[in-house]
Amino acid sequence: MKNIMKIVLALLTSVSLVTSATAGELTVTGSAKATYNSISGGSLGASTNSGKSLGITNEIDFGAKGELDNGMTWNYQVQFDPSSAGAGTIDDTRLELTSSYGTLGLYILEGGLDTDNAASQSVYGRPSDIGLATGMTDGPGIDGVNNIQLHTPAGLLPFDGSVKVAYAPGNSKRTNSGNAQNTASEGSRFVGTSTTQVQVKLSPVDGLKVGADYYEVDGQGYASGILVQKNEAGSVFATYETGPFSLGISRTLVAPLILGSNAVLVHADGTVGYTAYSNSGAKEGNTYGARQVENNKMSVAFNVNDQLSISYEQEKSEQELIVNAVESDIKAQAVQAAYTTGGMTLSVSHGNTDNVNYVANNDVKQTLLAMTLAF
Repeated sequence: MKNIMKIVLALLTSVSLVTSATAGELTVTGSAKATYNSISGGSLGASTNSGKSLGITNEIDFGAKGELDNGMTWNYQVQFDPSSAGAGTIDDTRLELTSSYGTLGLYILEGGLDTDNAASQSVYGRPSDIGLATGMTDGPGIDGVNNIQLHTPAGLLPFDGSVKVAYAPGNSKRTNSGNAQNTASEGSRFVGTSTTQVQVKLSPVDGLKVGADYYEVDGQGYASGILVQKNEAGSVFATYETGPFSLGISRTLVAPLILGSNAVLVHADGTVGYTAYSNSGAKEGNTYGARQVENNKMSVAFNVNDQLSISYEQEKSEQELIVNAVESDIKAQAVQAAYTTGGMTLSVSHGNTDNVNYVANNDVKQTLLAMTLAF
């Protein structure tokens, strides 16, 4: 990784010394979406049995692109979208330099390389990611921290292959502007000092796409919380399209951070107990904590015509707990349909999730209607 950083610094230095940028083209793209969400059932009261709700959201991308004197192109993008409180915020920023040698990218909470959901064929959204907090531990992405990436150039590898390598020094999770520095929370022994993620994708035959990623956090653990298991994860996926049909499958393994002292695991606050930590320091899984999480997903879609598509997806998440206890696996599934006319898409999703938050018999049903306008 040190060699990669040296190459990156050399590229940046050479660009600043021998090139200049011409005026770039400004773009504004995005979408506006209105939804009606109906959720019922569950054993956790108001947290899941939240009734019916209306919502409007938008994502607007402001971009600029141009070309340097040496033929290298550059691309800048920043996103404006609502926060959890409903107020607008600026986040997810990228700056990319591309040449015949590949792409150098700088990303602020952007640039995810995880492939755990790359196989999804759902025409609206995955069953576990459409407004219901299922508690599923999914494969982590490096877009959760600020990072720098190198991508191989198009056409270099056989089978239309691509390799992307990302490195996050400091593991900052803030929307930093220029000259920013980390806060005390970054680089802690729970957050870790750095994160690495690698992604590989191939198209070996017509209609078939395969890929994988690997994610690893370094620098975790401290004097009274000795590192027992580092936070790492990996996924593989495959999709296949033939005529109006498309299929997708994926498998993900997640190893949460586990810290221990004298063979007794400890919480972040120093109290004795059993738990597991993500790269952000938050506990994953149920009260006991998971040693490993395995996710298996499959989906299929059918294009009825140019306007109408339907799909079915099933996601299953299984925990292997640190201690001997009952393990309740999450299972989410949904049938969806989407109809597009002009720049508008009307979607409907109906499904259910069993054992929300890995709690037995905490079963929830969800029906969602959405209208999306692209611009």
